[in-house]
Amino acid sequence: MTAPEIFDRKARRTRRDRIAPGFAAHDFVRAAMLDGIHERLASVKRSFHDVLDLGSFDGSFQPPAGARIARLDAGHGFARQAGGVQADEDRLPFADHSFDLVVSAGVLDQVNDVPGALSLIRRILRPDGLFLGAFLGAGSLATLRSAMRSAEAERPVARFHPQIDVRSAGDLLMRAGFALPVADAEPLRVRYGNVGRLFDDLRGMAGTNLLIDRQPLGAATVARSAAAFADLADADGRTAERFEIIFLTGWAPSPDQPQPARRGSATASLAATLRPPG
Repeated sequence: MTAPEIFDRKARRTRRDRIAPGFAAHDFVRAAMLDGIHERLASVKRSFHDVLDLGSFDGSFQPPAGARIARLDAGHGFARQAGGVQADEDRLPFADHSFDLVVSAGVLDQVNDVPGALSLIRRILRPDGLFLGAFLGAGSLATLRSAMRSAEAERPVARFHPQIDVRSAGDLLMRAGFALPVADAEPLRVRYGNVGRLFDDLRGMAGTNLLIDRQPLGAATVARSAAAFADLADADGRTAERFEIIFLTGWAPSPDQPQPARRGSATASLAATLRPPG
């Protein structure tokens, strides 16, 4: 079954090309994602030789020392800037078992077929290869969502992408066939003096509305949402916004990995374990 097209692929490429020259001024969310990925990678005591940076943006991810790296981005500008190839994350052009490490920061929340993309990532990993991913998940932009709902209370419009929560993210890893799957979330909070600065950051990080059935944002709606956003400001006149980063860790299956115990193989009962001494 073909996954439904939720996002406009052409608009996504165009917007990524538009922001590529100035992305460094708005890369703080992806920088936080890469910090988390590097922390998780540092805890893995093994070497990697062939790495894929999936959704490379400007190519700022640094691979482990001595590793070869390939980069892919949905935008022509970012792919060219990073010395990589242009393609969508759910339409990968790589052969099975090409990499022993795949990292992806800041793109999976804009992919039409996320289960398909994860399955392809598992396929291009070698046995016991590692996938580390990060994307914006459920809970992100809660303040802006509230302001927009207030601004369009009489005629609400779909302006935000569907969001994946941390439990669903773990389920998606299992469905894609990853071993030892882990999904966890870390919040990133930013305080804004006005909603215009938030809109600038979202445009600059390629985080604006890419829904196929999106509608233009009129001046009156912007004005009402700005007022509603300002109403939520603290005593310093700044409004807090939340970016919920979901991190994914999964391994391509291998016979050498730890295996869960066979059902019914326990040698002691839970009741006996919990029974008080004496």
